[in-house]
Amino acid sequence: MAAGVGLASLSWSARAAQPQASPVAATAHGRVRGYIDDGVLAFRGVRYGADTGPRRFQPPAPPAPWKGVLETTAYGAASPQRGRSDEPRSEDCLFLNVWTPALTGARPVMVYVHGGAYSSGSGSAPLYDGVRLCRRGDVVVVTVNHRLNAFGYAYLARLVPELADSGNAGQLDLILALDWVKANIANFGGDPSKVMVFGQSGGGAKIATLMATPKAAGLFHRAATMSGQQVTASGPGNAHRRTLALLDALKLKPEQAGELAALPAERVVEGLAAEDPVLGFGGLYFGPVLDERSLKRHPFYPDAPAQSAAIPMIIGNTHDETRAFLGGDHGNFTVGWDGLPAKLTQANMRVDIDPATVIAAYRRLYPDYSPSDVLFAATTAARSWRAAIIEAEERARAGTPAFVYQFDYPANGERLRAGHASDIQMVFDNLAKPGATAKGPDAQAMADQMSDAFLAFAKAGDPNCPAIPTWEPYDLQRRQTMVFNTPSALADDPRGAERKLFEKVPFVQAGT
Repeated sequence: MAAGVGLASLSWSARAAQPQASPVAATAHGRVRGYIDDGVLAFRGVRYGADTGPRRFQPPAPPAPWKGVLETTAYGAASPQRGRSDEPRSEDCLFLNVWTPALTGARPVMVYVHGGAYSSGSGSAPLYDGVRLCRRGDVVVVTVNHRLNAFGYAYLARLVPELADSGNAGQLDLILALDWVKANIANFGGDPSKVMVFGQSGGGAKIATLMATPKAAGLFHRAATMSGQQVTASGPGNAHRRTLALLDALKLKPEQAGELAALPAERVVEGLAAEDPVLGFGGLYFGPVLDERSLKRHPFYPDAPAQSAAIPMIIGNTHDETRAFLGGDHGNFTVGWDGLPAKLTQANMRVDIDPATVIAAYRRLYPDYSPSDVLFAATTAARSWRAAIIEAEERARAGTPAFVYQFDYPANGERLRAGHASDIQMVFDNLAKPGATAKGPDAQAMADQMSDAFLAFAKAGDPNCPAIPTWEPYDLQRRQTMVFNTPSALADDPRGAERKLFEKVPFVQAGT
């Protein structure tokens, strides 16, 4: 899952919160002091794991206990990653953030896993601030940082056997964070038996992977994925090829792979810019690996994972996903019919299908579409929506159907419309935060619907609430889908003709 323009706009604020009071909570490792933000108790930068620098490519470890009270009023560092940011970055990145109405009680817990594929991002973006959700729904909100890119997912098992867990270290970090929630969230007013994980883009993909990871069993009780699916994980062969490409970029031979564990983090990050040997374009992709240790099956292939059958699930996508990915190229808005076939490449559609066939189908289905409209619609359906359909179908076949949504509200404006990541601001009800794009009188009404539905889901495993029409689970006969807009409506098989068009070609998740 690419991070896209939407996620890139979620800039981090380096300003530490100014404490108005000093709530103190106990954890299994020591006490932490937070602050009060608009009536909500907030704890930023709570350590849930030890520094991973000395344990690079190894499973995470719990933190050492501390004496006294740690100040937790500023976000912890993010994992090393490419790109500029004023956010601190370090291999010492196993921190989480907690927002709660009170330290007593037993509230539903909403744990957000950030996007940015598996390569970038953190839980500290302004749009992920949990204050408004806490106030709105009387819940506890948690966001989390973990190891990314090569630090979290470089598969070294074939070169350095003692690093056999390296291909899923980032997922093991998330499991450690969920272990922390289970052990400690009651001290923050949360109910450890009512934990919902939700995440957008790469965050949703990480959650789908956790649903098939044995060590994550029992750690969460509802799951919601937003434009983020993981049908297949990386096979060990492709994962090994990527590690070789990283070594080559760093001018190391395969027999020197052990030296990766001691290189400066900045050098490892530099190597991520190498062309991906599997995709044939872009920087190196590192994500979960079918390593037969942490992950012994693909997340949603050949079926929905049985270990998560009892977990209620929401699966959602936005109507115009790829306007966020491809909208930065002005030529994609001015392309003509003659130039359109060259735009419908495997790099843009992520499936191997004749462009002329795709264009003819869309011109028949949507006679008023411009070539630009066809480009964004086809790449969205083939690249960003296909995996969501597969996951929804597999849940339905297993008899544990998910609640499926399509976000149509044009939160990103006239050009980018309902682009990738445009639903985050709605779910968090954070329209006034940096990174929010939705404007106009309907924006708050849209946020009211989505945030209330997610809060209802956190509380009861069912998103139905007074703010939205009746939302039925997805079955293979009707393919019920909540189309979020103003107003919202339940629709049967929206964009069904597009779905059928791309069913004719096999789908293999990009990067895997």
